[in-house]
Amino acid sequence: MDQPRKLPKILWFACIVAALGGFLFGFDMAVVSGILPLVTKQFSLAAFQQGWFVSSALVGCIIGVAMSGELGDRFGRRRILLLAAVLFMVSALGCGLLPTFSSIIVARILGGIGVGIASSMVPLYISEIAPAKIRGRLVTYYQLAVTFGILVAYLSNAFLVETALGTVDNVSGWLGVWFHEEVWRGMFIVGALPALVFGLGLLGVPESPRWLLQKGQTVAGMALLTRFVGEEEATADLESRQRQGQRRSSYRDLFSSQLRKPLLLGLLLPFFSQFCGINAIIYYGPSILSTTGVSLSSSLQSQIIFGVANLAFTLIAVWKVDKLGRRPLYLVGTLAAALSLLVVGSCLYGENTQGLLLLFSVIVFLASFAFSIGPLKFVVAAEIFPSHIRAKAMALSILVMWVADTVIGQLTPLLLEGIGTAFTFWFFALWCMLAFVTVYRLLPETKGKSLEDIESEWLEKNK
Repeated sequence: MDQPRKLPKILWFACIVAALGGFLFGFDMAVVSGILPLVTKQFSLAAFQQGWFVSSALVGCIIGVAMSGELGDRFGRRRILLLAAVLFMVSALGCGLLPTFSSIIVARILGGIGVGIASSMVPLYISEIAPAKIRGRLVTYYQLAVTFGILVAYLSNAFLVETALGTVDNVSGWLGVWFHEEVWRGMFIVGALPALVFGLGLLGVPESPRWLLQKGQTVAGMALLTRFVGEEEATADLESRQRQGQRRSSYRDLFSSQLRKPLLLGLLLPFFSQFCGINAIIYYGPSILSTTGVSLSSSLQSQIIFGVANLAFTLIAVWKVDKLGRRPLYLVGTLAAALSLLVVGSCLYGENTQGLLLLFSVIVFLASFAFSIGPLKFVVAAEIFPSHIRAKAMALSILVMWVADTVIGQLTPLLLEGIGTAFTFWFFALWCMLAFVTVYRLLPETKGKSLEDIESEWLEKNK
């Protein structure tokens, strides 16, 4: 039986629209890599200010994700995603139009709030509408959209830099500012279009059926869940809920002995995903490459190669996550990421930056991250928590990711300046090894299991 071919069109449409939140997440994260050197030059930013420019959006992410669990439980997943779309739009336009560095920071924070909301609500929404057999694949589409957003940001940055360096000198007004005089503003403005598409698309998708069931709207929830996952799985879901009864959502439940191991996984996996070094390459790639004598234009082209590798190898996770499982991909990916970062650090330490080894090692790292550390933290976090606490648990898990991301945003330029690029990448390799050990010891396999089966197993093991 070819299960995916029998899935309803509304499921694919809802997943694609929701995944646009991941696209905006990736675009917003990666577009800064090309903007940072230009903004640093225009505003004469010190190292701390560079870190603040990068991490100001991450502060917004922390605010957004901290609110998302409570708001998602109260108002539903879809409405909160609409709020995120509006914030994306406001941020893109603000960064393109506002005159001062301080006002741009405010716009960055607003955009970060939108990213924070989407980073929690999108994988949660997809996991709640997905059939068990392909849930891993559908949630991984979110990370695929993130990597596609990163690639589009690299492409648009490179194109706009080439345009600004070319013959476009006869335009005036805001077009002249965006695409010639202050091209970094144009890099931000590009993000307004997918934000608009995201918002319009959300108007045509339904609410999460499992949220409707959680709110006691049994008839509407069951009708919608049956459309998404089929009658058998929907009926089993309802029976499981009836056995367990309606429970109020409380953060206190997360710290019970029954959920100690899921909570530890939900906190450590997103933490490791940021300390593995991915954002050092995404945020500071051009800056790092420029220290080795590579021009801004060439470094942006190298980033495109990185972006293509990231996107291509995320497809491995989409292809294999429901066949091989979460655990094997995680173990292989974390080990390969650690080894490749050791080689990157060795190349930089030995000043071997002109050959193919450095570029190849970075691509191996990106590939390893793309099929394991990157997407699977969302898949696991969206699966391992009980239904009544899932939104809040997901928000807490992603909150850890953004706090760690903020720390890395501030720490990376200081590490690069203080201990050098080689030791910085060796520092990241250490965290990849710690991630390997954590996954080996704590992560069970969840492929092919319904959310309700996973919940029951955790509760049974820890009675």
